[in-house]
Parts: sequence; structure tokens; C-alpha cells
Amino acid sequence: MSKDLHPTMDPTKMGIGRSIAVLTSGGDAQGMNAAVRATVRVGLYTGAKVYFVHEGYQGLVDGGDHIRPATWESVSMMLQLGGTVIGSARCKDFRSREGRMKAACNLVKLGITNLCVIGGDGSLTGANQFRTEWSGLLADLVRAGKITAEEAKKSSHLNIVGMVGSIDNDFCGTDMTIGTDSALHRIIEVVDAITTTAQSHQRTFILEVMGRHCGYLALVSALACGADWVFIPEMPPDDGWENHLCRRLTDQRSRGSRLNVIIVAEGAISSDGKPITSDQIKKLVTDRLGFDTRTTILGHVQRGGTPSAFDRILGSRMGVEAVMALLEATPDTPACVVSLSGNQAVRLPLMECVQVTKDVTAAMASGKFDEAIKLRGKSFENNWNTYKLLAHINPPDVKSNINVAVMNIGAPCAGMNAAVRAAVKMGIIQGHSMFAVHDGFDGLAHGQIEPINWTTVSGWTGKGGSVLGTKRTLPGKLLEEISENIAKFNLHALIIIGGFEAYVGGLEMVQAREKYEEMCIPMVVIPATVSNNVPGSDFSIGADTALNTITSTCDRIKQSAAGTKRRVFIVETMGGYCGYLATMAGLAAGADAAYIYEEKFNIRDLETNVEHLVEKMKTTVKRGLILRNENCNANYTTDFIFNLYSEEGRGVFDCRKNILGHMQQGGTPTPFDRNFATKMGAKSILWLTEKLKECYRHGRIFANTPDSACVLGMRKRALTFQPLDDLKADTDFEHRIPKTQWWLKIRPIMKILAKYDIKLDTSEHADMEHVLNKRGNHLK
Repeated sequence: MSKDLHPTMDPTKMGIGRSIAVLTSGGDAQGMNAAVRATVRVGLYTGAKVYFVHEGYQGLVDGGDHIRPATWESVSMMLQLGGTVIGSARCKDFRSREGRMKAACNLVKLGITNLCVIGGDGSLTGANQFRTEWSGLLADLVRAGKITAEEAKKSSHLNIVGMVGSIDNDFCGTDMTIGTDSALHRIIEVVDAITTTAQSHQRTFILEVMGRHCGYLALVSALACGADWVFIPEMPPDDGWENHLCRRLTDQRSRGSRLNVIIVAEGAISSDGKPITSDQIKKLVTDRLGFDTRTTILGHVQRGGTPSAFDRILGSRMGVEAVMALLEATPDTPACVVSLSGNQAVRLPLMECVQVTKDVTAAMASGKFDEAIKLRGKSFENNWNTYKLLAHINPPDVKSNINVAVMNIGAPCAGMNAAVRAAVKMGIIQGHSMFAVHDGFDGLAHGQIEPINWTTVSGWTGKGGSVLGTKRTLPGKLLEEISENIAKFNLHALIIIGGFEAYVGGLEMVQAREKYEEMCIPMVVIPATVSNNVPGSDFSIGADTALNTITSTCDRIKQSAAGTKRRVFIVETMGGYCGYLATMAGLAAGADAAYIYEEKFNIRDLETNVEHLVEKMKTTVKRGLILRNENCNANYTTDFIFNLYSEEGRGVFDCRKNILGHMQQGGTPTPFDRNFATKMGAKSILWLTEKLKECYRHGRIFANTPDSACVLGMRKRALTFQPLDDLKADTDFEHRIPKTQWWLKIRPIMKILAKYDIKLDTSEHADMEHVLNKRGNHLK
């Protein structure tokens, strides 16, 4: 991040006298509408004129009615729709210079010099070519008498910003492309449905997913459902894979598994470059093993359905960043693509990203598969390494004589079981003996501890809640019993999976080291709570699942309000004192306001919100949605806000209230939570294994340094271990939240998208980065 060159520039005047056009091109992806909506609304907020280009580049070439002015209301109710409302088309005309000349003429006539393109790498490469040729196209148009020299002068430069919309996640430079998370939702829904029938009949299921050149969907789905094997284009299996696969499937059955799942990307190849098809695999398994085998090809189901909360937030954040990038661009700025790295919005030179994406294809074509995986980026590489460790390495014959215990603390949340499973499997692979502690610190104090093995945790990835059982009890009053059981069961390390109680419990265990030597063992806390309030991590396991539950409920509520007209819904969310769920759900569901504890509000603010809704009812959008975090204010309760809105809105709108309650803690985990939990569980074991080596002295383990008890958290762009002690300074213990929270910075976006006249802080913006630097110069 860097300080803007114009910190005094008023963002509401940045776009005055400018025109922006937005188009979607190539294959559709869920979340494109969120990006279009944000581009339109933020464009209008800056004072710019905004145009829709219907049917992608074809609309740009055909002009006329295809390029229409966009209004605030014209993007209402778009957020929850899949696909792209403004249409997308493959366009041959734009590939010819003549076609691009027509497109340039249409833009010049409307005075549009800023183009926002949402699509895949083909669409973005086309946009860049258009920009490069722009002055030449204008000169030709002037010569042909199609435009005047004056018009050409006014439109002398074209700015282009791209957003990547592609379910394959095949664009280098960005962690996630718009649509990928939603496609994973569709795949995992199918996998969950298939596993129940496969278990009934002891079947092997082969699932073919999209990804002609990129195995991201296949790889993450395999991680998220604990598949037995995955075939991806970037990493063909070794020669003789047929024997290995059959051996693996037989092993799984002999361990008591009733089903096998094999995931195949449609572009899967063998090491000699020949395609590996699902039919080929089915024939192999049936002929060699005689297993009852079924194939399912998912096809376009993956593109369909409503966008996930993640894709809506991603699309909205990218749309805001795209408008800012367009309005800040100069003729010397290279065309850029806005993307996400960790949870940071970044700008990258479009052609650098396209080049690296092409390099991947070239590396694969020339058989340099290790290089292809590196070029795909850190996130892809981490997924591949975790998958390889969990799926392809057999437990060693020699044991490490290390006992590791795993426990769940606090309220249950989706994804806890996936973290336990990954920790147990990775622990066994490392040669450790794994122990399950039931019912949290209570269980640790009362000896509810038993060995847990490979078979016990199979199928846990997709289970909601906590199989081990969880309680909120803290260890402080049970230290004597806990230390006795650590000694009795000879435990050498502890993995504590849970929310704020897990963090505080970890701290209490560390403080007890002075008195109890048994507590001097390495410990790691893995944040898992719907509230996302654990210090040391930007995300907690379970928060994404809760967010999707709230968002889909809000969608239904909005639909009901759209039917009855002039209705405002007040929805109370969980989160303790942490406003993460209310804020993010507000952004994903298109709420008019979200009341949270971290952002103080008074009666005047409530009045402003009511007046805002009264004004809104005069437009064609006759409905309102207000979110309220359960602990945002002790006096302005949900009932109070409901009564206030009902009274002040009398005769203009009526109110309804919903308290979502414990449904937010339930349900099967989302693909994000499964994948995140799997990586966290696996990484915690690898860290503990190293720590145990460091702490081994004179034939025993002794760990009492601060860095031997850590929180494993996601920080901006990486998973990092931070000592529990170091995080105390950044913790508000009374309200159980971290003092600094990254998501507060994106709250203004929600308000601007709800048409509040507030100032967007442009003093911090994403600087242009370079793909190769970002990837750690692995090309050297």
C-alpha cells in the first residue's frame, strides 16, 4: 500500500466529466454481476457516467442499443444472480482490425475513454490489444471521415482495467478469480450427495470437473472431500500409475472405507501428453479390481447457481478497485488487472499476468511440470503439496514415539472436523501416535482421552459441528487435573482447535508452565469460530460457512420483501462483539446498513438510516435490509431498532425482524472452510514436529519459550505462527476481539454501494505490483 499522490482529491468528484463502460466477456462466472453492480455504483458515486455494454465485445462492435447508460437502480437485485445479466458472447468480429475500428468509433461517439472488462485471459488480452492500437484506430477513423479530429482529440487515450472472471482460476497473479469459489460450492454439493449413495453400495465414483488447462477446481475439490486420487493437467501421474491407483483403492477398502472418490480435471494428461479420461479410469478400476464404478461428468452445473458470499464480496471489492484504478490511470500506466492476494486488493500489469499464464501452458507442453506448478503461484503449490502429503504417503513403519493430542474448544463450527482429520492423518504420516480429547479442557482434565486413527477420521471433512465434542470451559481451574493427565497419557504436544476460548485457554496453559512442568510442551491454537474474533488471524475456520448461511437467508428475505414492496427487514446475526459476520453479510447480501460494536452509532445515525430508507421507497427499489450484530449496543437492541423503524417509517414502509440464531453454527462446511481447515491441520503438525526436535533435551521434551505456544493464523498473504504471548497487546479481552481488524477498512464500500453519501478513503490504495516479484522470483 502506498500513500496516494492526491490525498486531498474528493472521491465523489474524481469521475466528473469522465465516462466508464463495463462489459463481461468469454465464459460466464458467478459473481460477475456483483462486479458489474459495484463498478456501476462506484462509478456513479465518483460523478462519472457509466454505460453497460451488452453481449460483451459483440455489443462493443455492434454499438447502438447494445451500449446503454446504467443507473443506480438498474443494478438492483443483481447480487444474488449467477451468470452475467448484461450478457456475454464469443466475438469473432472483434478479432479483426475492422471490428475493433467499429468498436472504437462507438466509444468515441459516446465519449467513453475508460473500459472495464470482466472476463478470462483471452478477453483481457483482447482489451490490451485494443488499447495498444487505439491511437492508430482513431487516426484511421478520422481519415475515413467516421469521426472528426476534434472527437479524436477528446478521446485520445483509452484506459483499461480488467477483472478476472473465470471458474477455472487459471489466471496467474491472482489467488482467486471471480466464480471459482462458487464453482467449488457446486462441485462439493455434488460430491456430498454422491458419497451418501456410494457408501450405501460400496462404490467407486469418478467425478469429472472443468479445467481444460488448469487443475485448480479438481485439486481443491480433492482436498476438500478427501478424495483418493486426483488427475490434473499440471502434474501428470508417474509411469505405472495404474498399479499405484489400484493399490491405493484396495488399501482404502481394506482399512474399512466403503467408498472411493477419484476426481479428474477434463484436461488431465499422462506424462507422455495423452489425455486421461474418466472412461479410461472406470475401465481400469472395473477390469482390475471388479469394483462397482460410476462416472459423473459435472459439466455446466459448475457455472450455474447463485454466487457464494466470497464471490460476491470479491466481485464488489474488485469493482471498487477497478473504478479507482481507471480514474487514477495516466497514459503511461500499463493496462492493469485488479485482483486479490490473501485478503489484499492488488493491481498487476495485465500483460505480465497474461505472459505468466502463457508460460504455464508452455511449461506443460514441454513437460516441465514442476515449473508449471510453481508458475501457478504459492496458493496452488501449497494445495498440491498438502494433497500429496495427505493422499500419497503411507504411514512409516518406524514410529516417532511422540504422542500428540487434538481437541476442540468453545462453540462448535463447520470445519472443525476437517482440521482434526488433517492433523490426525498428517500426524500418523509423521510417525506420531495421535490422541483425541473429547469435550475440550473438561475432557483433558477428566481423562476423556483416547487414541484416534486413520479410519476413525475418514469422511470427517464434510461433517459439520464437532465430532470430538466441545465445551467453553477454560483450563484455569482444572490445571492440577490437566497436568496429571498430560503425564498419565504421556502427551508431548497439543493442538487446540476453537474460538476465543481456545486462545485464552492456550494463554492460561502457557502461564501455568511456571507451576506445572507437564505444561512445558509445544502447543498450537487453530482459530475455528463463526465469529472470526481470534487474535493473530484474518480468518477463522467456520466463518465462511456462517457467512454463506446468513447470505442465503438474506437472499430469501429480500425476495419476500421484493414481493410485498415497501418492507424493511431487520436481521440479527451472531459474532459476539465482533462485527465481521454482520459487515461481510451486509456486503454480500446488499444491506442498507450493518450495526456493529466496533463502529459506534447513536440515535442520530439511526435517524439518518431511517430517512435514507424513506427516500429509497420513492425509487423503484421498494425494500430494505438492515443487519445488526447481536452485541453491537446494549440499549439499541434488535427490538428497539425494530420499534424505532416501525414508528418512523409508519405509512411509508412496514418492518419485520429475524433473529438467525444457531443456524449460523450448523451446516456442512463450505469448500473454503474444508480447504482452509485441511491446510491448517496439516501445517500445525509439521510445525509441532519441528518444534519437538528443538525442545528435545536429555531424553525428554521441555518447551517453555514463548515461541513454543503459537496461534496459527492467516495474515494478509500467508499462514504464520505467532506466539500467544505476543498477541496479548493486540487483544481486547473484555469484548473478546482483536484490537485491529482488517475488514473494518472495507465497511465504507458497503455504505457507498447502499448509496450513502460518505467519503471513501483514497489515501491508501493498491499500488501496481509485479507478478514475478510477488511470486518470489521463482523464475530465476
